Amino acid sequence: MNTTALVPLETLYEVERGHALPLPPDLATLYGQLQFLPHPGRPYVIGNFVTTLDGVVTLNVPGKAGGGPISGFNQHEHLVMGLLRALADAVIVGAGTLRAVSPHHLWTAQFIYPALSDGYLQLRTSLGKLEPPLNVIVTASGEVDLDLPVFQSDEDRVLIVTTTQGEKRIHEQSVPPTVQIASGQRTDILRTQTIVQAVCDLRPCAMLLVEGGTRLLGTFLEEGLLDELFLTLSPQIAGRDTTIERPGLVTGTLFAPERPLWGILVSVKRGRGPAIHGGG
Repeated sequence: MNTTALVPLETLYEVERGHALPLPPDLATLYGQLQFLPHPGRPYVIGNFVTTLDGVVTLNVPGKAGGGPISGFNQHEHLVMGLLRALADAVIVGAGTLRAVSPHHLWTAQFIYPALSDGYLQLRTSLGKLEPPLNVIVTASGEVDLDLPVFQSDEDRVLIVTTTQGEKRIHEQSVPPTVQIASGQRTDILRTQTIVQAVCDLRPCAMLLVEGGTRLLGTFLEEGLLDELFLTLSPQIAGRDTTIERPGLVTGTLFAPERPLWGILVSVKRGRGPAIHGGG
């Protein structure tokens, strides 16, 4: 993938907060400044999602269920996804997201944007992160295919967080040596505090990245464990009708009007290129 034609993101609005991260020159040029609030004593949890203008996060069609068809496989969106993965100590996804994306997908910065692999690696090294982020798969039922490349990689470690019943189902398959399983809850819904604790028990964590799906994000929001959300707004209208469910950003959790969640805007960046358009 060639980045020479990739125009740097334009910063339209930004709040000064804390110290800027030491991005390598190529990442700093393309993304700009990146800052996070201080978070001593606990992991900082961020989410990264892409939606259409009408709020659809997945077309929910076989072969077109991931975020790629939503963003138009936009390079700027992949740039940001890679940047956040490069910062994360662990990338957390639900089993539904695992099934929706390409079976060859790996949750690393180098996989999503190979052209910036050197910059992502340089950033991780400068932050003292000497191994790839832990891939964390959350599944209450234990319905995962351990033959997928994400579980078979010799380099990338995987943690499956599941219930006691889910663990029994997983052990019906041969578990690769790079895969660890954390279980304990007997209920069908896994608490996000349980997920975060399982990750931190396995390795020191300063930053966790949640990439999906909509139920998992809803649970993190409901339990007050999501600190920041990176949201890419794609200039696409997907539409909805009665023939297929097309979920929005959060599924399975109701907030408004009884207990609405309000965010604070800290940054707006605009991408220019064939897949990003402005308008009114």
